[in-house]
Amino acid sequence: MRKSVVRGLSATIAVSVSLALAACSGSGSDSGSGSGGGGVGGGAYDGPNVDITFWHGWTGGAAPTLVPKLIDKFNSEHDNITVKAVPQEWGDISAKLPLAIKAGKGPDVVVLHGDDLATYAAQNLLLQADDIVDDLGYSADDFPPGVFDKGNYKDAQYAVPWSVTPLGLYVNKDVLSQGGVTDIPTDKDSYEASLTALKDAGVQGEWVDGYVFTGTFEFESLLWQFGGELYNEDVTEATFNSDAGVQALTWMTGLVDQGFSPANVAQDGNIKALLAGDTAFNWNGVWQTTNTAFDGLQWEAAPVPQIGSEKAVWSSSTHWAFPANKGQDENKTAAAATFVKWMNDNSAGWAETGELPGANSVRDDPALLEKYPNLKPFMDELEYAHYETVSPGINEANNLITTAINEALTGKKSPQAALDDAKAKADQILEQNRTKYGD
Repeated sequence: MRKSVVRGLSATIAVSVSLALAACSGSGSDSGSGSGGGGVGGGAYDGPNVDITFWHGWTGGAAPTLVPKLIDKFNSEHDNITVKAVPQEWGDISAKLPLAIKAGKGPDVVVLHGDDLATYAAQNLLLQADDIVDDLGYSADDFPPGVFDKGNYKDAQYAVPWSVTPLGLYVNKDVLSQGGVTDIPTDKDSYEASLTALKDAGVQGEWVDGYVFTGTFEFESLLWQFGGELYNEDVTEATFNSDAGVQALTWMTGLVDQGFSPANVAQDGNIKALLAGDTAFNWNGVWQTTNTAFDGLQWEAAPVPQIGSEKAVWSSSTHWAFPANKGQDENKTAAAATFVKWMNDNSAGWAETGELPGANSVRDDPALLEKYPNLKPFMDELEYAHYETVSPGINEANNLITTAINEALTGKKSPQAALDDAKAKADQILEQNRTKYGD
């Protein structure tokens, strides 16, 4: 039997969806063919039977958690909604979604990463969802600090948070003990002392790389720790070449220069070295907690050490969004909103995929850590985590950060020169984006 229906706010949500559709009429949306004004006041849809499509990019180990553990359960509890999941690679979603929405063939709900939301919103590809979000009872206080705002573009809300994935410090404790180190380091002094002790024992303690996974995430964490920002407030200028950025990248190149890390570490070479017992530390995402290669190892996860003057750590985020399909059926959007609310309310099981549920109410339940104790250090970091920059087309500029890190770590350029060159190119991209997206 499906959950009891809350009918008192049905008219409200029906109007909300209609207004959202009208607000995005630039993509050709209208009130659709639906009738009956189905509502989701408080999260329960009471309209006619609908099938809704859901696009997502989890095609690997997370897929069985979505289907059947969550989506099939949702369908069994809702006799007027059937969710059909369409898994595909994240890159394929980026390539297909805009054209599908404009043709009226996009999904009714989609999960997107935080740094993609503004690009879609600027193209009128997503519904303005302020009223839907309000009717579902959500506010910024329901999620970790800073996450809810990632769905906001030009003072309109376009998304609901789903999950967060902060960086952490993975430790091979057997290797750590080779340097006579018993305590996991928490700050610059203890971390560098551990690296020195490991080096004296013939171990290069942290293999640092120049790739997005995870060199870029480490650099950004350090940039914020030294008090810097990637871009200025209105994202018209890159600022990652500031003194803080140079300090961050110089510290990373110093790992190589001092022999704490080998040079030219390959993509994923650092996590492989940790698993093989060749290094003690690896800065990596919470998703690695589900890596079965850790089975049998003496390992532990901890917050990233505070190298700079303040605590900070990189995190990504994923969000539910409602596509503004041409001819979008308002009942399907209302049903999709019910699906989003149910998924967030029942997201404790999502932790088994190596992602933290975005909903505070789920994450704060002691039962979550009882079942997934390795998540605790990552959850502790959320109060000072930093998330994606919100700006249309930002990923092209972000790619230049990785280029600069790679150039500095491989000795092609100094940290200052690498970041300065990247900043100059990024500023050109930001200017082009303002022309392209009308900012």
